[in-house]
Amino acid sequence: MPDTTVTNGETRTPAQRAEVRRLKETPRASVLIIGGGINGVGTFRDLALQGVDVALVERGDYCQGASGASSHMIHGGIRYLENGEFRLVRESVVERNGLLKTAPHYVKPLQTTIPIFSTFSGILAAPLRFITHRQQGQPRERGAFLIKAGLTMYDWFSRDGGAVPRHRFAGRRSSLSQLPDLRPDVRYTATYFDASVHNPERMTLDVLRDGLNANAEVRATNYVSAVARDGETVTLRDELTGDEFPFTADVIVNATGAWVDGTNESLGEPSAFMGGTKGSHIVLDHPELLAACAGREMFFENTDGRIVLIYPIEDRVLVGTTDIDVDVNEPAVCTPEEVDYFIDLIGQVFPKIEVEPGHVVYSFSGVRPLPRHDATQPGFVSRDYRIEHRAVHTADQPVTMLSLVGGKWTTFRALSEHMTNDVLEILGKRRTVSTAGLAIGGGADFPKTVSGQKAWVMAHTGDGLSAERVEGLLTRYGTRAEEVIAHLRAGSDQDLDSTSELSHRELAYMVEHEQIGHLIDVLIRRTSLAFRGLVTAELLRELGEILAPLLDWDGAQTQNEIEHAERVLRDWHNVELKARVA
Repeated sequence: MPDTTVTNGETRTPAQRAEVRRLKETPRASVLIIGGGINGVGTFRDLALQGVDVALVERGDYCQGASGASSHMIHGGIRYLENGEFRLVRESVVERNGLLKTAPHYVKPLQTTIPIFSTFSGILAAPLRFITHRQQGQPRERGAFLIKAGLTMYDWFSRDGGAVPRHRFAGRRSSLSQLPDLRPDVRYTATYFDASVHNPERMTLDVLRDGLNANAEVRATNYVSAVARDGETVTLRDELTGDEFPFTADVIVNATGAWVDGTNESLGEPSAFMGGTKGSHIVLDHPELLAACAGREMFFENTDGRIVLIYPIEDRVLVGTTDIDVDVNEPAVCTPEEVDYFIDLIGQVFPKIEVEPGHVVYSFSGVRPLPRHDATQPGFVSRDYRIEHRAVHTADQPVTMLSLVGGKWTTFRALSEHMTNDVLEILGKRRTVSTAGLAIGGGADFPKTVSGQKAWVMAHTGDGLSAERVEGLLTRYGTRAEEVIAHLRAGSDQDLDSTSELSHRELAYMVEHEQIGHLIDVLIRRTSLAFRGLVTAELLRELGEILAPLLDWDGAQTQNEIEHAERVLRDWHNVELKARVA
């Protein structure tokens, strides 16, 4: 989690944030959640809906860790079938179908194509993997017969809900007709549908906002860490000021992902649950590659057993992912070797398209919160989750600590429901609200068709806002854009000089409603400007000037924030800033 601190030097201490002040003023809650990734935030929302007094703290920014470094996929996990994880596949498919309906502003159907280069390969190896739940010997290519069997079973799991079409097969001639840039020796292609989440960071914020709106008593803040525990009292530290203060809770939920063991150790309850792996991705600005994908994700297994995906997100192409055992205390960055690996993989699928490192505009890497897996190779470690309970006896009253081991984006709602039910049982309370089918934030009343979205845009265009600007707001906020638009029109506003995608009043809205802690938060987690390679030195300077009075930064701290953003982009995302081209 690289971008959590800024060296302030001789600058003044920032003003105390309202969210931190609320924690200090009422330093107790029934439940304290540590970790602001999608699973921690999802549990926060669910508990808030049940009327539980719950507080959440996140040591960095929301969705900064593994939740923000995902492959941007919402999927049933066809590969889990080979591992015999039928429960997880069933749950994943149900949750995927649900998110397509409850979060249509961020979760979209994703047509996925598997290029196939043999007919019968892998038939003997797959049953052995199914029986042992681990990879044996060298990876084997999966042929058409095996993929057909897997997709048929996958369709069976997807039979309820009718959210996506069933799979289809195509022979060589038809495949090359649809995707002419594919390797000419392709024998078949198999196409099925899953889903993608183009803005995982913003969706996490939407889930958080739902929780905050559901219950006036709940509290959540980023840039606050849990550093120690004495009985039922946890010491919290404001990472922006260094201030430490006590907080007590009856139940502590550790949802810190790959850092669960480290968090438990700091709270005096050492554990050895986790064994995360690193997953890296690159984002390319490459119109020819974008066109070659034809709007589809290309999904296949490399000869080393790693799953590979190539797919378009807006006007960029995302390529991933690696699966490498890693020490969570070491930085997770996409290395030059991994970039070369991805470029080589693109050439294996689209050999006629030339790709160079210069096409990469952004890269990112995260640590998956996987359980310890000993001899099992990373790609075959279960993506399922479990909740570890531990009763901590204190002088005053017992405290229960729950540690989340595992978890994936697709199943966050079901996982949060499971965690919430466990907490409710400990507290002696009953569930009163179900989150199944409950719209998420700006997904409520989101237009279901392209024509409906265009009509929504036109209905909100004018009075200083162009159709292009309104469309951008609808993409960023869903139907919550209506609230943002009202805020923009409530005073004098102007677009930034360095980008037409942001305005002065929208930045003020983000500061007021979305807990901006650092300048970098705007670029990576409140917008997609960094992801798309659109950050310039001019943009950094302009953002610093606008945010400074809103966040009580003086000149020295503003400069620190600009330099901090430059370091994060350079050291963690391989971005070298360039001057804006006129």
